[in-house]
Amino acid sequence: MTSPFRVLHVLGDRPFAEVGQPVLAVSDEGRGLLAVADEPGFAGVATTGVYGTGDLGCRAVLRTRFPVHALAFHPTAPLLAVGTGEYDGGYFFEGELFLLDWETGATTSLIEHDFGRQVLGLTWLDEQALRVLMAPPDDWKDRKAHVEGHAAVVRRPDWGAVAPRSLTGADLAGPRVPAPRTDGEDAAHRVLSALGPDWEPRRHVLAVEELLDGAVLATLDREEGDPEPPVCTALADGLLIQHRTTAYVDRRERLRIRYGSRDYVNQAPGAGRKSKRHWLSVRSPEGKGVQPLFPFSWEPGETHFPGPGVETDDGDLVHAGTVYDGRGLQPGGSFVVRRAATDGAPRWVFRTDHVATDLDIEPDTAYLAYRNGELVALDLHDGTLRWRHRLAVAGVPAVPTALTVTGPGRLLVGTADGRVLDCATA
Repeated sequence: MTSPFRVLHVLGDRPFAEVGQPVLAVSDEGRGLLAVADEPGFAGVATTGVYGTGDLGCRAVLRTRFPVHALAFHPTAPLLAVGTGEYDGGYFFEGELFLLDWETGATTSLIEHDFGRQVLGLTWLDEQALRVLMAPPDDWKDRKAHVEGHAAVVRRPDWGAVAPRSLTGADLAGPRVPAPRTDGEDAAHRVLSALGPDWEPRRHVLAVEELLDGAVLATLDREEGDPEPPVCTALADGLLIQHRTTAYVDRRERLRIRYGSRDYVNQAPGAGRKSKRHWLSVRSPEGKGVQPLFPFSWEPGETHFPGPGVETDDGDLVHAGTVYDGRGLQPGGSFVVRRAATDGAPRWVFRTDHVATDLDIEPDTAYLAYRNGELVALDLHDGTLRWRHRLAVAGVPAVPTALTVTGPGRLLVGTADGRVLDCATA
């Protein structure tokens, strides 16, 4: 189906916007390219971006579940080797080795083993040979595993044609060598500051709204230890930015329900009993107790965790959530549901494979933002899919983290890289 979604304006743009807190930067001066990796940010994802050093335009991005430790441009092909990984805290050094085609944006994960290897260093010896420095597979009875590793030289006649998960244990076998864990954060900051004086690291947008005077206000995440920001910063394009430190919120606390006529919480009298651990309730105006409404799960045997929601004009609740599974989120384990205000009976349910980050509604439409970069529009009355759109800025994929309807067919979308998109849906 054709999506009517369009990005009209990008607010809060800046050089190297796609990467948040950079930890590594590697250049290819001959081709005028720079690769930058950041620390894990929104949803624990690390981002690597490839930029032109002339116009500072972003050519491609790669998002990975492990921190990035190594970057290396292929001598001639449009390929960037990206090494990731981390210690699991108890035994294994896990990770991945990627090839990113910075012309097409295509990515290939190369290591066949499920746990992979933590990749610490990458060097192209020539067009066919890649030297890979890795942590040991684990630290079982190995006191030097955190300061030493293994070096292997992997050869392929055409790296552009290498199949996914085709590097075996034999390919990655190599001698034990010193493997210091270096820190490239300060050097990366210097490189980015020299190329783009207007560069500014930011975290993801938590919420965005349009003020009465037409200005746009975005609240951005701030972690403990980040430099103390101003209370509110006004950018040249009119975007107002404020920062808020987020902390762990108990699932029994207040829920994110827009336009709520009541104070919704995930709590009930006797909440310590398993049968009532996940109930949608409302807090009394005096704050002296809660009134349980109905369980979050309408399916027997399922445990549902709440996500963002809205209250409709007739008192129904439209909210997102996920189904608990010990193996992690399963296919169809993310949902949006419209529930009757009286007994919580679902009027419709829309299931997907990815976690919803935010939602808002118009009189006839519900808009959803998802961690995989999708925006989805549903019929508010029956939940049918109207359209879905993969979010991108200047052709580069982006991740929506906040969404607000500002008028008929108009949305503000906050992103994981601290920008706000003024968008049309009609």
